Amino acid sequence: MVLKGPAMKYVPLLVFQLVLMVLFFVFTTYGTKDFDNKGFEGTHVMIFIGFGFLMTFLKKYCYSALGFNWFLAALVIQWALLCQNFFHLHNGKIEITKAVLLEADIMAATVLITFGALLGITTGFQLLVIAIIETAIGCVNIYLVSDVFKAADVGGSIAIHAYGAYFGLGVSLALKLGKKQEAAPTGQVDLNGPTYTSDVTAMIGSIFLWIYWPSFNSGLTNTDIENQRAVINTYLSLASATVVTFILSAAISHQRGKFDMVHIQNSTLAGGVAIGSVCNMMVGPGGAIAVGIGAAFISVFGYRYLTPKLNSIGILDTCGVNNLHGMPAIYSGLLSILFASLATKDSYGETELFSVFDAMKDGRTAGTQALNQFFALIATIAIASVSGFITGLIVKMPLFGSLKEEEKYNDEINWELP
Repeated sequence: MVLKGPAMKYVPLLVFQLVLMVLFFVFTTYGTKDFDNKGFEGTHVMIFIGFGFLMTFLKKYCYSALGFNWFLAALVIQWALLCQNFFHLHNGKIEITKAVLLEADIMAATVLITFGALLGITTGFQLLVIAIIETAIGCVNIYLVSDVFKAADVGGSIAIHAYGAYFGLGVSLALKLGKKQEAAPTGQVDLNGPTYTSDVTAMIGSIFLWIYWPSFNSGLTNTDIENQRAVINTYLSLASATVVTFILSAAISHQRGKFDMVHIQNSTLAGGVAIGSVCNMMVGPGGAIAVGIGAAFISVFGYRYLTPKLNSIGILDTCGVNNLHGMPAIYSGLLSILFASLATKDSYGETELFSVFDAMKDGRTAGTQALNQFFALIATIAIASVSGFITGLIVKMPLFGSLKEEEKYNDEINWELP
């Protein structure tokens, strides 16, 4: 039997997988440290269950939400492991440890955030091409944030959440460019929305993400005290964001006094994003609660008022990643500037200060650290937006194919359905 046409569309990815295999043979070996990394297992659950089920809210896109989430993440963790660690070779080899696996999982989160913005509006092959390009550029950006600016961003709000969100919006803008806003064909059901059942399955993802977010934020901390502080701050920020999300949702939803499931599935998590860059800093338990409250306001108001405006001008953001990841990440980045400027040996102790702000042990002042936090945030948003836009222009070329209006948000394009 000769395979041709649609049957061959994913074959280039088999070639890419074989190239990855060769690169792993040549450049990797087992590491001999980081046996007790505390964040890997929890973060792994977030990537494959949390993100996957969160995106099952669409009427007829649950197979694709779960399937492409799995496909993308499995591809990206291999590619990211290489891309991230080519900057840190040891005797020409990448030493793979649990910490390295965790970093690869975290990079996969970046791509899945972008997937959320583009959910249902791109082909599977376009998604995978986007993921390969985004991972390579994202790893360069991480190197810039952590090794050049030496910014404190242990929970990845700058390098992961902001990058993934604005890369996705950049792609979305490019896909929209030059296209007239089309209405769905007459008589066709609008698939860009939930059912009662799909919203319930999406809540599974939200709850898994909520439970394991402290593992995500604290996984790359350096000391036990710093790890505990990151867990506590993340936990409290998530809790306060959740309470305020429910209150605000009832206050400003379309049907006043009733909760909007979009807010509950997403804005409850914004506290985890908002605390990410500062979760290991001395924000104080009360400060962590305040951060979560602020995140809920940003996220709920974003979903209620900003997303409809973006959609009205054709910039699609299916999951509202700007409200869950983008704006809360900017908020976190701004908080990191504030708390970096306030950092002293008296408040942290020398060991903890140098653990949180690595560059300070080389004489960097708190003011200079704050300035570098600002540079890292601005550079990330600029790199993500521009590279996302260029990537969008690439994947909209006829070579990669595009979905017709009637094919969007529909599993039937990619799956054999029962």
